[in-house]
Amino acid sequence: MSAREWPDLAGRIEGQTHILPVRVYYEDTDFSGIVYHANYLRFAERGRSDFLRVVGISHTELFDGEDPLAFAIHRMEIDFVKPARIDELLEVHTRYTRAGGARLEAEQAIYRQAAGELDPIWRAKVFAAVIDLKGRPRRMPAEVRDALKTYVQPAVQ
Repeated sequence: MSAREWPDLAGRIEGQTHILPVRVYYEDTDFSGIVYHANYLRFAERGRSDFLRVVGISHTELFDGEDPLAFAIHRMEIDFVKPARIDELLEVHTRYTRAGGARLEAEQAIYRQAAGELDPIWRAKVFAAVIDLKGRPRRMPAEVRDALKTYVQPAVQ
């Protein structure tokens, strides 16, 4: 199926923030029905990846290109604010804050939808590098910088 058949599958962008809806399933929880801590990282990864997908950046094209590249996380700062539980509806908010050289930085938050309000439950700052297949840093391709420049604040360098 094409993206046109599922236009909201990868979330949406409002202003400079990408919003990805997520439902908590049984597989996301521990024995108590609370989201297992490592699964917030999975939700956040989906948010970052889908943000890039929505603005036209394909992980597959970067990796399969003439000079294969990938994004590697080298640091995260995480705050677990409140637990999420099975069947809850969450929103992963992603905002890229820096994109230049070999660096890509993002701020992310996960919110619970409750009574028409967004209740923050998880926050992170994410620091990534563009690397080649040998793990060496590489300059971010111009097409990636160009695709992000509208959304990164301050402006892409």
